[in-house]
Amino acid sequence: MNPNLSRLQPYPFEKLAALMRDIEPPAERAAIALSIGEPKHATPAFIANALVAHVHQLASYPSTRGLPELRQAIADWLGRRFGLGPSGIDAQTQVLPVNGTREALFAFAQAMIDPRADALVLMPNPFYQIYEGAALLAGASPYLLPCTEQTQWLPDIESVPEAIWKRCQLLYICSPGNPTGAVMDQARLMRLIELAQRHDFIIAADECYAELYLDEANPPPGLLQAAAALGLDDYRRCVCFHSLSKRSNAPGLRSGFVAGDARLVEPFFQYRTYHGCAMPLQHQQASLLAWQDEAHVIENRRRYREKFDAVSAILDGVLAFSIPPAGFYLWPRTPIPDTDFARRLFAEQNLRVLPGRFLSRAGEQGDPGLNHIRMALVPPLADCIEAAQRIRAVCEGL
Repeated sequence: MNPNLSRLQPYPFEKLAALMRDIEPPAERAAIALSIGEPKHATPAFIANALVAHVHQLASYPSTRGLPELRQAIADWLGRRFGLGPSGIDAQTQVLPVNGTREALFAFAQAMIDPRADALVLMPNPFYQIYEGAALLAGASPYLLPCTEQTQWLPDIESVPEAIWKRCQLLYICSPGNPTGAVMDQARLMRLIELAQRHDFIIAADECYAELYLDEANPPPGLLQAAAALGLDDYRRCVCFHSLSKRSNAPGLRSGFVAGDARLVEPFFQYRTYHGCAMPLQHQQASLLAWQDEAHVIENRRRYREKFDAVSAILDGVLAFSIPPAGFYLWPRTPIPDTDFARRLFAEQNLRVLPGRFLSRAGEQGDPGLNHIRMALVPPLADCIEAAQRIRAVCEGL
């Protein structure tokens, strides 16, 4: 058995289930879950219709490379969204469809890491736990970059020792961030790219929340956008990951893509031919249409803005928080330890939130997730309002 399996921690939702195991929540209160970042807005009908229209393609094996027209639709979207200029991105060599970002973010490390080289994989802290698991099972060691209020919830890259950059093989970044919603500006992304060129490491940018932002005039910049601004038309050492799960409310479609440096995309494609993870053809057809349509995404953002406005008005004065520029999470500080607060919300209000410490690890500077909770504003607006009122009631009763 792979000995690195023993180094994996239970997933956050396993920890949450264990935390709540002895609690019987009040049956008279309808259950509300803000704990899981699973979009609950309806999937656009045209996506479901495309699946049905192409269900006959169940009789055919899909290719790992993906349909040329899907790769072109993705390349066109990247060019429009991030202003990649006349060179754009090559649909044949720099784009690869994947079954959602989760499996791709994990598999990418398995293909890229050389475990013989005392490898480090750098990642934000708190983080999406896939980064840590991917590093460990690739035979590397995670190196955590604390994201705190003092660093504007972003990794302080200038404090990383030179010796760490020299050992770094892969850097995971998440912008907009999970769980904080913090956004890296283009200057910071460019700085990371410069470090990657100097120290010969790869940047894997998890941008699956990039289409959920509050200011329509100020979309979050992307890694490829920053590379193009530096004149790196080949996106050297840069790979981004995008998904339809959040953008199009289609988590069950399991559809996303990897794009960037062809010298990285091609060996990742080779790895995936053995991994056996080609996207079903009917999913590819539906995905093609989703990447070509922006109207449903604009409406999606409007609905999340509405939720942030309503919830923040109710929680103002009882919890310390700031409205993030992007994503669908709130990351408030708790008035009592985060696990105790989560238990009280469940025991008194039948409301689930995720303790921040379940998304982070303790380090030399402490635990950046401690005494925060992650609230996913994914239920319908009325449920989000009800959840905020229940949280306020618990806070006022402390």
